[in-house]
Formats: sequence, structure tokens, C-alpha cells
Amino acid sequence: QVQLVQSEGRLVQTGDSLRLSCTASGRSFNTALMGWFRQGPGTEREFVAGISRYGGTTRYADSVKGRFTISRDNAKNTTYLQMNTLKPEDTAVYYCAGDYSLRAVVGELSSNYEYWGRGTQVTVSS
Repeated sequence: QVQLVQSEGRLVQTGDSLRLSCTASGRSFNTALMGWFRQGPGTEREFVAGISRYGGTTRYADSVKGRFTISRDNAKNTTYLQMNTLKPEDTAVYYCAGDYSLRAVVGELSSNYEYWGRGTQVTVSS
């Protein structure tokens, strides 16, 4: 069994920065591709960022490229999402996800990930 524990949510202002964390337990973290998804008010869950097992490959949604950075520290079994220049449109519940299926390519679909964190509420005020 894999458990993903996320950091607490925050209320921030437009232009602020925030770092989310996701710590995994239960299996070897190095076997997992990791991703971040988000779901805003009245929207479907969408892909935000993904990272390969040792961090050599990252992928981002067009809406966050240049502002968000995904990273991982395998010694701490933790994945991070650094969010800069936040906008009200970034307001959402952010979910950490893990793919332990031995897939070779970082996926961008919710169905690619079998383990999920409980979500972190990020609210960006204007």
C-alpha cells in the first residue's frame, strides 16, 4: 500500500509564491513517476506537472509553464511543486499522484496514476 501525504493548504495573493510537498510511504519511491493535478471550481481535474523517477524528465501544462516547477528528493521520498507568480485562475485543490506501474513515460492522464493524495486547497485572492 502507498500513502501520499500532502502539505496544508494556503490562502495567498496574486503574484505570491507557494511550495507544495507530497511525501510517500509504503514502497520504494524511486520506482514511481510522480505528478500533480488540480481541480478548480466547476472544472474537471487537469494535469499540472509530472516528473520521472530520478527527475531527468519533467512535463507541464501550458497554463503553468514558466511559473511552476516540479522536483523530487528521493532521499526524503518527497515531491514538490513550486508555484510562482500565482494568479486567481490557479485557485484549485491540488492533488499529488503516484504511478507505480513501471511505465516508462510520465503520463498526463488521471488514469495513469493509481495512488493519490487527499488534496491541498490553494486559494489565490485578487
